[in-house]
Amino acid sequence: MNKLILLVSLLIYLNSYSQTQFITKGRIVYEKTVNQHKPLEEEGGDNDWWKEMMKSFPKIIKDQYELKFNESKSVYKLEKENTDNKYMWGSKPNETDNVMNDFTKQTLSIQREIFENTYIIKDSLKNLEWKITQETREIAGFECKKAVTKICDSVVVVAFYTDQIPVSAGPESMGGLPGMILGLAIPRMYTTWFATKLELVDPSFQQLNPVQKGKKVSWLQLNVALKKGMKDWGKNGNRLMWGFSL
Repeated sequence: MNKLILLVSLLIYLNSYSQTQFITKGRIVYEKTVNQHKPLEEEGGDNDWWKEMMKSFPKIIKDQYELKFNESKSVYKLEKENTDNKYMWGSKPNETDNVMNDFTKQTLSIQREIFENTYIIKDSLKNLEWKITQETREIAGFECKKAVTKICDSVVVVAFYTDQIPVSAGPESMGGLPGMILGLAIPRMYTTWFATKLELVDPSFQQLNPVQKGKKVSWLQLNVALKKGMKDWGKNGNRLMWGFSL
């Protein structure tokens, strides 16, 4: 009887193991959602000029981004611009911006346009201190675990990742978790990113190695320059810094 129970248990284990699928290459589409009115409301929504601004621009804007990846690299960029959107100053996405992660070399390379200047940020992968919780959520058909960290010392970032895709990447340059980030929220930026679909494709060498052009800087060099240039910009300057730090 004991041998029979052992055999049944082994068969159940092998069957469940064979059904576990780990995805190491593909293309993920994310929907980025931004509430444009919140910063103005936070500053004081009774201002007549701001009221007119909020009438002229939609409250919510959405854009589609894509992340192509395999076990060694990932590239994140705008899929295509939503021509129906009307963007407030500083929120319009750029089609040439991209984030390239090299997991083998543990480096990142970001092409980003900032105030009409194009930079290439070359540095090591971000070393974020994540706190993984017991909370879960289903995103794009995957069960995801919740994790929390901070950027720029005090800005809370909430992520939902799945270990069924054992590639440590996600929207923008966020990563460092034991799986792919499929959901991301930064409450103080009134912005979220959520995966809407996964395509099981094998990205080409060219797709994972885009040609980048711009002035080469490190995170530290860029942050020093931006803080100096925006030291008198108040809360608006802080929000821009958070966005440039992603």
